[in-house]
Amino acid sequence: MVVRFGGVTAVDRATFTAEAGDVTGLIGPNGAGKTTLFNVITGLQSPGAGVVRFDGSDITGYTTHQRARLGIARTFQRLEAFGSLSVWDNVLTAAEIHRRWQRDAGDPRHVTADLVERVGIAGFSHQRADSVPTGTARLLELARALAIEPRLLLLDEPSSGLGESETETFGDLLRVLALDGRAVLMVEHDMDLVMRVCDVIHVLDFGQVIATGTPAEIRANPKVMQAYLGTYADVVTSAEQVESEEVEAPRG
Repeated sequence: MVVRFGGVTAVDRATFTAEAGDVTGLIGPNGAGKTTLFNVITGLQSPGAGVVRFDGSDITGYTTHQRARLGIARTFQRLEAFGSLSVWDNVLTAAEIHRRWQRDAGDPRHVTADLVERVGIAGFSHQRADSVPTGTARLLELARALAIEPRLLLLDEPSSGLGESETETFGDLLRVLALDGRAVLMVEHDMDLVMRVCDVIHVLDFGQVIATGTPAEIRANPKVMQAYLGTYADVVTSAEQVESEEVEAPRG
């Protein structure tokens, strides 16, 4: 995949996959091209070269609407909720649209009630979306994305605005969403969250994928340390925490 803006190459021959059943991390420094890749996957940005494949089919020429119907949903780094609507109505709108696409989908109100409860924002249901805390708005966007029953869920900085305990609960939710059979692709700067919940991590730097692997492989990669993770001490701290968590809750 290649994306250029004038003389600037934002994405430079970047290739990666996100598998169903996995939480996949896409990490890298600011300006590495992560959000640009999200825009290409969802159809907001056309690539200069390369293709986007979904379930083996080339969807590069599909519109954002067509991709959503296929089961691709996303959240945004900058909050994109309907501010004048309530939290409930934001999610309900997405559920009603999905019902028009899929006649066998569940009752939109029941879907909405289930989702606001599932992501932990039921207590904010009747508040305007532009009046709730940032962390709540992030979870609202997640619930709205889930309302279309996506098979590929893209999350751009989803933990921004969440407290420590909220982030831990959110990470557990991501694991459940993936285990339900979805592919979850996440851009995130919270390295503790990334290392704890991701099955596979792709590291992007200057538009190129410089490393792909498990959390253990990524935290031990010298290129990643130099490009993104910072000092050796930072990496050791993250590694020790992840190893402790893996002992307590091994995969499988």
